[in-house]
Amino acid sequence: MNTTSTQPLSKVPEVTLAFWIIKIAATTLGETGGDAVSMSMNLGYLVGTAIFAAIFAGAVLLQISAKRFHPLLYWTTIIASTTVGTTLADFTDRSLGVGYAGGTSLLFTLLLITLFTWYRSLGSIAVDTVSTPKAEMFYWLTIMCSQTLGTALGDWTADSAGLGYVGAAMIFGALLALVVAAYWWTRITRTLLFWAAFVLTRPLGAVVGDFLDKPISAGGLALSRYVASALLLVFILTSILILPQRAAQKGH
Repeated sequence: MNTTSTQPLSKVPEVTLAFWIIKIAATTLGETGGDAVSMSMNLGYLVGTAIFAAIFAGAVLLQISAKRFHPLLYWTTIIASTTVGTTLADFTDRSLGVGYAGGTSLLFTLLLITLFTWYRSLGSIAVDTVSTPKAEMFYWLTIMCSQTLGTALGDWTADSAGLGYVGAAMIFGALLALVVAAYWWTRITRTLLFWAAFVLTRPLGAVVGDFLDKPISAGGLALSRYVASALLLVFILTSILILPQRAAQKGH
């Protein structure tokens, strides 16, 4: 029996190697792009947050109203979430004076609350169940929390912990390697591993982005934020065009 017409279609991509490649590049772009607007353009964290929040809200509405999975629309929404996550985390940590530790703790709590509420409301937080407007709202709210958390966590590790951008990147890369090992050699639920990896790719992208555009004296490469952002955007668009993607399949 063909059930395709009776079951709502997922509008998020299947989780493959291509997904993670584009996700890491998108989170890195979120850092350089967010800093370009808030710092290089001197608009500040609050104005930058307002701009990117409006873009993110519009992209989410388009994503929810879409009838099927559109790779370009999906990744546009992801990039929007990473840029607003960057400026929002910086505003919370620096402008409000919460600090990296306080901001990370607060955002981690919000992420857990969001996931718990999603699970209690719909019975699953698996990405292959994201096929209804309510599930999509929870999905994008969770992503928003994870992207903001990742920025604060990356800055905390690289700056306050004194590991530097390369050291922090090695830490988060090692943690992601542990998640991959758990995927292949343990029976830990795939849903938990997905969200763990999703959260960890954000601070990895944050410290890589800082490494690209921060001054050499601070341990960076001193690239222009505009140039770094443009190169990352070209890489992401090329990856979307050449790497195969399809909507997540129920039960996969």
